[in-house]
Amino acid sequence: MTAPLFYVEDVAGSVLRIDGPEGHHAAVVRRLQVGERADVGDGRGSVAECVVAAVERAVVVLDVVGRRSAPVPGPRLVVVQALAKGDRAEDAVEAMTEVGVDEIVPWAAARSIARWDGARCAKAIARWRATAREAGKQSRRPWLPDVSELASTRDVFARLAAASLGVVLHESATTPVAGLSVPPVGDVVVVVGPEGGLTDDELTAFAAAGASSYRLGSSVLRTSTAGVAAAAVLLAASGRWS
Repeated sequence: MTAPLFYVEDVAGSVLRIDGPEGHHAAVVRRLQVGERADVGDGRGSVAECVVAAVERAVVVLDVVGRRSAPVPGPRLVVVQALAKGDRAEDAVEAMTEVGVDEIVPWAAARSIARWDGARCAKAIARWRATAREAGKQSRRPWLPDVSELASTRDVFARLAAASLGVVLHESATTPVAGLSVPPVGDVVVVVGPEGGLTDDELTAFAAAGASSYRLGSSVLRTSTAGVAAAAVLLAASGRWS
């Protein structure tokens, strides 16, 4: 069985200590035992391979027995996710983290039902980041995905304009995502619209940024599943799943 992974800020040194909420999860939830294998990563590619030396109430002390370093993934996959109602957006963040998305950008689309205003915005982004962190542990990711600040349509335009490949998912498009040639470097930016769909103005702006519209298949997916499906197709095409 694969060793569980926990995150700390710094994995340098021969002895590591996990405390706080992460220590509680390791000691109380996962119930790590002395002598058990566990990995400790910094979420930025460095992972220390460890053996549990001591367990207290919410603290785990580990001896480092090996190290590994994962290269920066390339091409970098960015999903611009329109805000969705209820828990669906967090479900999307969880699944996109598990499949390997490198950055998730919350986007206030014109037809998004959910609205992040004031303090609600900060709390929502914190939830997305916490969801990504937990999903990263579950999927044993050495690199945690970035969850950016809330983006406007102008921000999305700028990301698409700078991307190596811009993909706008739209049910009326005729060109499938499957079969796309994915560039080996740079950002691949995928735009997922809200429940109500993209507006004509948004489609026009994204086309002006150099992005084309693509479909996933004959069925219309929910906004919370479309990004995951597109990410899987593009990651496979890029060779990152080889």
